[in-house]
Amino acid sequence: MAARSAMGGGTHTGPPGVRVVASEPQKGGRGARRQFLGRHIMIKGEYADKLLAGSKTTTIRLGIVKPKYSEVIVHGKGRPLAKARIKSVTYKTVGELTDEDARRDGFASRAELLRALERVYGKVRPDDKVTIIELEVTQRLDMLPPEDPYMGLEPADIARLALRYIRGLLEEEDVKILEDLTRTNSIRSTAVRLYGSIERRWRVRRALRKALRILRDQGLLRTWRG
Repeated sequence: MAARSAMGGGTHTGPPGVRVVASEPQKGGRGARRQFLGRHIMIKGEYADKLLAGSKTTTIRLGIVKPKYSEVIVHGKGRPLAKARIKSVTYKTVGELTDEDARRDGFASRAELLRALERVYGKVRPDDKVTIIELEVTQRLDMLPPEDPYMGLEPADIARLALRYIRGLLEEEDVKILEDLTRTNSIRSTAVRLYGSIERRWRVRRALRKALRILRDQGLLRTWRG
């Protein structure tokens, strides 16, 4: 999906399923350079509980941020918090931010939001560009089902988290398997690609279970019995 704007230089596009909104272009200001957002997004620990509770549904970043994917893993407090879907991306200037933008970001007012932005970025000006990323939490990573052998996670999710947090605790073969799973998200496909046979999928399962066990033992993933 694309929206036309001269802000940042032309057409803003996003991944499939993500609504993109661009404001009218403004001259000057910081943040015209584009930054790309991958599979992971960080938020400050003080905002983590608000995101998980649903009182914070956006994150606002200085500059033009372009997501590559419609689904991300949100991190904060030194651990993964949740899987989330990016619902929309809106481009504005600081001067165009409203009280409603602030409330959706977990602040009481626009003034409070601006103070928070300045704690992170230093002095902000009305013509500085910002990106509002709207998130919908789809799976909390502190309330995973213990009865599921993979705790309800996709193979690629386990692989990405393991490579990010516990790579140094894994054997070389485990790392190779997990790196391939980030591309295939399939135990079968990775077994064929790495070992030439679907019969070797037990090796892939073993690596996944080992990674999952370490992630759980380190307190990075948590289960919940409702």
